Amino acid sequence: MFWPRMAGERPRSTESVAMDRYARGEAAAFAELYQALSPRLFRYLLRMSRERARAEDLLQQTFLRMHHARASFTPGSDVVPWSYAIARRLFIDSTRRHRREVLASGDEAPGEEVASELPDGEQLARARQLSAAIAKELERLPSAHREAYQLVREEGLSMAEAAAVLGTTVAAVKLRAHRAYDGLRVALQAAGLGPEGGGE
Repeated sequence: MFWPRMAGERPRSTESVAMDRYARGEAAAFAELYQALSPRLFRYLLRMSRERARAEDLLQQTFLRMHHARASFTPGSDVVPWSYAIARRLFIDSTRRHRREVLASGDEAPGEEVASELPDGEQLARARQLSAAIAKELERLPSAHREAYQLVREEGLSMAEAAAVLGTTVAAVKLRAHRAYDGLRVALQAAGLGPEGGGE
C-alpha cells in the first residue's frame, strides 16, 4: 500500500527520504524516520483515542507494522499518508476489540483528559468548555466527515495526503472537511462558543 508523489505536490519530506533509505535496508535510517514522524503520529493517535497509554501502544504498533511492510514501500512514495493509514487501521481494529471487551465486561473505560495550561482560571474554564463542545460535536458528525476534518484541520495533512489515508478523492476530502467545519461552527455558535462570522 503506497501513494506515489503527484505532479505539483510539495517536495518530499525528510521522513519520506528516511523511509526510502530504511526500505533499502539502511537500519540506521529508522531512528531518523521515528524522530521525524512519531510526534505527528502520536498526536493523531492521542486525539483519536484520548488515552495516552493507548496512543503510545498504537504508535509502537504502527512503527512495527511499518517495519514489517518496509519491503513493500515504493521508493519515491510519500510515507506520511502511508503511516497515517496504518495508524488509522490499527486504531479502528483496537476500538473494535475494545468495544467487544467492554460489552463482555459491562464496564466503561473513560478516556484520559489532556489538560490545558492557561494562566487564567476563566480562560481555562472556557477552553475546557470549548474543547468539550468540539469533541461532542465531532462525535455527532458522520465518521467520514469527522476523519477528514481531523486529518486536515488538526493533523495538518494536505488534501491529497488525507485523501490517500482515507482511500478517496481530494474533492471528497474537501467536501467532507468543509461540511464538518460548517457543522462545528453552527453548533458552537448556537452554544455561544464559536465565532459570529462565517470564517475561522
